[in-house]
Amino acid sequence: MGSLAARCPGLQDVTKMQAKTQLIAHDKEVYDIAFATGVHVFASVGADGSVRMFDLRSLEHSTIIYESNDGKGGSPSPLIRLAWNNQDPNYLATFSMDSSKVIIIDIRVPSLPAATLNGHSQCVNAISWAPHSSRHICTAGDDNQALIWDLSTMPRRVEEPILAYYAESEVNQLQWSKTQPDWVAICFDKKLQILRV
Repeated sequence: MGSLAARCPGLQDVTKMQAKTQLIAHDKEVYDIAFATGVHVFASVGADGSVRMFDLRSLEHSTIIYESNDGKGGSPSPLIRLAWNNQDPNYLATFSMDSSKVIIIDIRVPSLPAATLNGHSQCVNAISWAPHSSRHICTAGDDNQALIWDLSTMPRRVEEPILAYYAESEVNQLQWSKTQPDWVAICFDKKLQILRV
């Protein structure tokens, strides 16, 4: 099950080199954490398949805003990455281990995905919201693709990406430039490639 430290996000006061508080929330290991822009909240995801939201002003409890499932009534699928929308803190994205789908969550409507992005044929490895737009997100995966999606049709189903790039091998990571929003960087094999979008 892992150590308590692996399952509990904690806050440190780095100026005093001491723990400020240990947050007991997840039932299994925590895999990722992300802060919302311009508000006092952050969220975490982990092996227990949940997205938990915390408020820095009141750390006594967290709110489960989404729980994954395997679609067969079995145990939850571990959620391994999380990204907040840079322009609209009501939306975040996550994906499960070994899944080809990206889940978009509206925190105002917890538990239900606002959208499910189904463009990858193999597992997703990375997600990055556009820094300049609340409706665009880039996803990348083992199918050698980096896909850019336009989410402006939500709550209607988002059918297909608006842009697709095929790399030479599995795309392991990506980053959308915050200072130059026309550029997305992807990593695959032993290469880093910068794409103009």
